[in-house]
Amino acid sequence: MTSHRSTATAEAERLRKYRPDIQGLRAVAIMMVVSMHCGILDIHGGVDVSFVLSGFLIGGQLFAELDRTGKVSLTKFWARRFRRLTPPMALVIVATAILAWLYGSPLRFRTYMEDGLSASLSFLNWRLVENGTDYFANDGSQTPYQHFWSLGIEEQFYLAAPIVLFVTVWISRKIFRNRALVALFLMAVIAGSFYLGWSKTSENQPLAYFSTQTRIWEITCGVLLALSASLVSRMNRGVAAVISWLGLGTVLVTAMLISSTTPLPGYAVAGPVVGAVMVIAGGCANPRFGVERLLDNPVLDFVGNVSYGWYLTHWPLLVLWPSITDRDFTFEERMRVVVLSFLMAVILHYAVERKFKKNTSLLARPWKGVFTGGFTTAGTAGAMVLATLIPLNLATSSSSSTVATGYTDNASVEKSAAVKELSATAQGALEKAPKDLATRGCIDNFDVKTFVMRDQCVAGDPKGSKTLVLMGDSHAWQWNDLYDVIGKELGVRVVTMAKGGCSPQTYRINNPQLAREYTECDTWRQSAFAELRKIHPDVVVIADRARGEANRAGAETSFKVLKETGAELVYMTDTPEPGQNVPDCLATHIDSITLCNRKQWQALEYTQIRAMEQDVAKKYGADIIDTTSAFCAADVCPAVIGDRIVYFDNSHITSSYSKTLKPFLEPALKEILDRA
Repeated sequence: MTSHRSTATAEAERLRKYRPDIQGLRAVAIMMVVSMHCGILDIHGGVDVSFVLSGFLIGGQLFAELDRTGKVSLTKFWARRFRRLTPPMALVIVATAILAWLYGSPLRFRTYMEDGLSASLSFLNWRLVENGTDYFANDGSQTPYQHFWSLGIEEQFYLAAPIVLFVTVWISRKIFRNRALVALFLMAVIAGSFYLGWSKTSENQPLAYFSTQTRIWEITCGVLLALSASLVSRMNRGVAAVISWLGLGTVLVTAMLISSTTPLPGYAVAGPVVGAVMVIAGGCANPRFGVERLLDNPVLDFVGNVSYGWYLTHWPLLVLWPSITDRDFTFEERMRVVVLSFLMAVILHYAVERKFKKNTSLLARPWKGVFTGGFTTAGTAGAMVLATLIPLNLATSSSSSTVATGYTDNASVEKSAAVKELSATAQGALEKAPKDLATRGCIDNFDVKTFVMRDQCVAGDPKGSKTLVLMGDSHAWQWNDLYDVIGKELGVRVVTMAKGGCSPQTYRINNPQLAREYTECDTWRQSAFAELRKIHPDVVVIADRARGEANRAGAETSFKVLKETGAELVYMTDTPEPGQNVPDCLATHIDSITLCNRKQWQALEYTQIRAMEQDVAKKYGADIIDTTSAFCAADVCPAVIGDRIVYFDNSHITSSYSKTLKPFLEPALKEILDRA
């Protein structure tokens, strides 16, 4: 009898209700997330660790209730989740909307509110999948709600987990009189989800990164560990201590080995996940000298308490901070975001999170907790819907000139560089500027492997006696509307061969959106070269984005192929890079648009690469059209020239401005076509 009691006491000691090591690991996870997002440390995997923690804690609660009562109270379970998670989330979503209205780009406000609506309803991850979002993009396209993707996955898990686990446990008991089927089911989910995430990373990276089915294996690892916690707790405590220390080391080392160029999630996230499982598993045995000796301290305990609020607050502040302060986003500014968001998290924890968590009325009546969560969610979603209907916070003039000017000559560019206020005509065009892109010609998406000639790829005069091919990536496609105008005037058939992110020069390209080598570009390029041989063009114009990967051998290879077509070759130098989203900048600096201009030496990136490409082009007899003078003068590249906004994003020129460059481009093309 005494032996039985001592055994039970030992097991109870090991299977503790409060785990300081888990609290410490939660703190480590949030510090990893904030450090990575804010550019303090290049360390990834914090969210993956959090997924494992959530699975273990929620799984443990559900299995304990099933053992105790044989069922799961959905009302109590959902009430606990709503009571803890929904009020802080709702407050941050609404506060972020207010900050975005006051300081963010008015042109993005409605998109932000649509993201806020998705976040409040816990399906933002699917909206990001639909939009093909690149999580690691550094082009100003991030939404202040983007971090809600992981919370959406967890909320979806919370809704489904009690039902799925109850049914699985019930069936397992009926068939095996134990939980064998539950374990097999969880292992199948882990294996299937991991394989799906790994296989989809190279095919559809946004789907692999954000979708529930490719991430649920990480949470399920925690659930499986919770199922086996009683068994794991019996391991030798010396072994458990070693496992826990190795687990923390695995988390940190593998997290630092992951970089922004690592294909994610792929197999790389398995490192932090396995490490987290090892830490938790080792702690189940409550070893005396385990990693808990390090993780159990007042600092990590406090950080763990405010971790949810810190996750909520840091990302919106990070995205909106440059607009709020109107300063360069230096390391010091990023540290300010870290500190301020932490202070906000502390306030959120004590003023909101703890108040709802310890509310006696909500504890006594779970249906009140469910109602409170539902009401808060509905109210937040309604606020986001209403926000999309209000007029934009955009100061625009009601008057405008009858004819908008753009490029007229080089002097017009120099004159525009000194203009400080956005003209009334440009203000009137500002709201539509992000959609002012080429409509003629065609451009293939990233996943297209072969160029196929089709009607929409033909512009200019389809019946023209001469054929001009415009070939390149999106920096070639951006000229389509101007080539269409010139082609019609000169009676020239214009064929567009363009593919996003794909240079016509033969070199290896790593696509950041796909997070891997851009093999689709290689096959597409070869098929485009084959099509060139079939159509026998009179002129081939090459235009593409200047890239650091470019090399002379690749340029030589492609220009040799192009020369063999017998066509006159033209190489257009790349357009300057504005360094920021131009419409967004103008929308927030209408009275000081010089802040949206860029110095020429900054805008003309990769000068040595540009010089090399021109040298190779000349070697193969190509005419060089240097576009710099159409965009820059007196060492400045203006964001607005005349009344025309030059760029529709952070890289590509607007259709409106390109068409004003007819006097710049047409004489050169006419001379080349005449001798073709």
